[in-house]
Amino acid sequence: MSINETIDQLERPADRLRGLAGGAVHLPGDPGYDVARAAWNLAVDQRPAAVAVPRDADDVARIVRAAHAAGLRVAPQSTGHNAGPLVAGGLDDVVIVRTSELNDVSVDPERRIVRVGGGTVWLPAVKAAAEHGLTVLHGSSVDVGIAGYSLGGGTGWYARKLGLAANSLTAVEIVLATGDLVRADAEHHAELFWAVRGGGGNFGIVTALEFRAYDFSTAYAGLMMWDVSMAPRVLDMWRAWAPVAPDEVTTSFRILRIPPIPEMPDFLRGRTIVVIDGAVLADDERAAEILAPLRALEPELDTFGRVPSETLVHLHMDPEEPAPGIIRSTMLRELDDEGAEAFLGLFGPGVETPLMIAELRQLGGALGRPHEGGGVLTHLEGEFAFVCGGMAPTPELGSMIASAGEHAVAALRPWSNGRSYLNFAEEPTDARTAYAEDAWLRLAAIRSAVDPDGVFVANHAIPRLYENGRPTR
Repeated sequence: MSINETIDQLERPADRLRGLAGGAVHLPGDPGYDVARAAWNLAVDQRPAAVAVPRDADDVARIVRAAHAAGLRVAPQSTGHNAGPLVAGGLDDVVIVRTSELNDVSVDPERRIVRVGGGTVWLPAVKAAAEHGLTVLHGSSVDVGIAGYSLGGGTGWYARKLGLAANSLTAVEIVLATGDLVRADAEHHAELFWAVRGGGGNFGIVTALEFRAYDFSTAYAGLMMWDVSMAPRVLDMWRAWAPVAPDEVTTSFRILRIPPIPEMPDFLRGRTIVVIDGAVLADDERAAEILAPLRALEPELDTFGRVPSETLVHLHMDPEEPAPGIIRSTMLRELDDEGAEAFLGLFGPGVETPLMIAELRQLGGALGRPHEGGGVLTHLEGEFAFVCGGMAPTPELGSMIASAGEHAVAALRPWSNGRSYLNFAEEPTDARTAYAEDAWLRLAAIRSAVDPDGVFVANHAIPRLYENGRPTR
């Protein structure tokens, strides 16, 4: 290292954070920096000014104050899912605050309230609730952070019956740009509470969340599987059935290209398959009646049956360890015959594509209706959410997958409603497309009030207001 480089390092603003969080502040060149900066998606290369790993809310407050005083911005992060847009915005002056040590879980079975630390992932909360015969509105992955998932909306296997997870939040504890820790709920800091329920990490660092649990412990859930040659028939049935299906059922339609690797069972290795998975919140007889149109297509495999609800966190078979991947997505107002033809032209029988996954998630039901008393994002518009992507162990393959994903999104644009669901948007996205215009203006006003200096930076940014009262990026 040259003398000039040594002087530059000695004068780094982030050096003012050293010694905080019991020494768990890592700067470029430090032995722990590369481990601390790693996002869950290993295809994303985060290189912030520093990474801090607080032990409690007091540590968070001290880090925020010190970063602000040093002229640095702060990005809250628990697991590092959906970190791509954050990196695209530049991290040279950003301190990533990894909340992974804030991972306590407690359950109040009488009130049916679960309290978790701001860095808790879903699996321990699901298990803790299940010990009391309760179920929480988790997503399809065991190790997604509860805070990021819920503050971004949160849609899982119970969504068409019980709505977005954000609607089940009852309180958050959050460190603001001043370093003050406040509790926001329906009676206290109500504007802030409205904004964080769907507005993401733009307003502060959430150190704890409380949310409703639900009084059931089983669901009629599983998956059905067909060969890709059946994709046209299955898609036609599912896309007609899904928009009018009862609220009790939430499903996903996927075309999966299984790699020819030894870890895969013989009957799956190297195949392209169609999978419908999901859950029905009804008794067995009613659930079988709801699923009958799909079963009439005689799936090769059908695992739907009565299962403990806690097992559904594994149902979608999402990766359960950090891995490199590329995802692209859009929201569809509908998928008519021409749309289905376009979808199958991208992913159906005989098509060669680097995209391993092409998914349509069933919306509607409670997920599609405004929720009284909810936050900025109470529901999702459209009939389906479209997601595609694949594993990207090399930058070259990642580029191919990204290009194919962008082509697929463009090909389905005639059926898009122009909206974004930011939890699925793993590339830079205009956050305005996630909200109604009046909600967008209100969000920007709240951001201006609680963070006037722009201390916090989120993966999908809500801007502060200009003097003329209009938000801009």
